[in-house]
Amino acid sequence: MSAALLYGANVFANGIRQHYLRYGGKGPAVILIPGITSPAITWGFVAERLAERHDVYVLDVRGRGLSSTGPDLDYGLDAMAADVVGFADALSLSAPALLGHSMGARIAMRAAISGLTGFSRLALIDPPVSGPGRRPYPSKLPWYVDSIRLALKGMDAEGIRAFCPTWNEDQLRLRAEWLHTCYEPAIVRAFEDFHKDDIFPDFTRIGEPAMLMVAGRGGVIAPEDEAEIRELNPAIKITRVTNAGHMIPWDDFDGFFEALGDFLSE
Repeated sequence: MSAALLYGANVFANGIRQHYLRYGGKGPAVILIPGITSPAITWGFVAERLAERHDVYVLDVRGRGLSSTGPDLDYGLDAMAADVVGFADALSLSAPALLGHSMGARIAMRAAISGLTGFSRLALIDPPVSGPGRRPYPSKLPWYVDSIRLALKGMDAEGIRAFCPTWNEDQLRLRAEWLHTCYEPAIVRAFEDFHKDDIFPDFTRIGEPAMLMVAGRGGVIAPEDEAEIRELNPAIKITRVTNAGHMIPWDDFDGFFEALGDFLSE
């Protein structure tokens, strides 16, 4: 266990149990929102570095990890965004920054534009920009569903390697341990919403300082998407990690933090 990890805890917020991991404990508060099949613990290696200068809260998004799950919950983008607002309010966090990856970046944007609480800034890490009439998200749904079903039966790091061939042994083991906590209907709903819920209008409504980090090899955000986002909101700072795929800190840890720079504490 890392010395930077203070504790894991649960809070009742927005009508559900939300599990989180807290790192560091000093400096400006940052809420880290992982992607579609990434429980909080899988972002621990990033949170440890962030915790050198920040008070970091890593969420288990509903339907993942140790947060509430099951057939009775709404797994839509608005519900997940309301969770973040409720989480910040329940812990009385004062103007926390939001750092979201992939689906988590979409959640962060939707939470920020809700106007229901104050966030200091947004770091949007390679969010899916697919939507109605747009280019589809490059990953395919069976990639997620097949791996989750295997994980439910019990799968080791070697089994995960077939889905994540570039990851190191520690990353593979952690995913093998936690992937079974990803509730399949929650993942299916989120994936479908990548194509049904157009987030481009959200960019126009962002009032906080915002950064968009693009994976150079991810195929998620194309140059034409960047151009459209710049036009919609010229204030957004766009950075690029050239040699990383969509899972940026997994592919280029140092490149991720170089691109992030001092944005969260400016």
